[in-house]
Amino acid sequence: MNLVTLYTQSTPAWEALMIRRLFTEHPASVGEGYFEHMGQAFSFAGALFAAGFVCAVHAIFPFLFQKTGSQAICRLHERMVSCRDKRAGQESRAGVEPASSR
Repeated sequence: MNLVTLYTQSTPAWEALMIRRLFTEHPASVGEGYFEHMGQAFSFAGALFAAGFVCAVHAIFPFLFQKTGSQAICRLHERMVSCRDKRAGQESRAGVEPASSR
């Protein structure tokens, strides 16, 4: 039975497989499970929320948090872009220069 036949039949098993795929395809693409990816995403969300808050305070009081927002962005970039894909280890980072050496 091919995929077109399965799709056109729209069986509960096929629908369950497609729903599961929606939740696992992207996490797997970066070498994580669903809950591990969820934890990482919430971690980034918290850091972004905190950085946004200090940037808003800085907008009103420019003498406060003068470098905090940009430092937070650099740290997040290092975590997300330079060290993200867990599947290939160091090979996935080839050609990516760490932010600290720039």
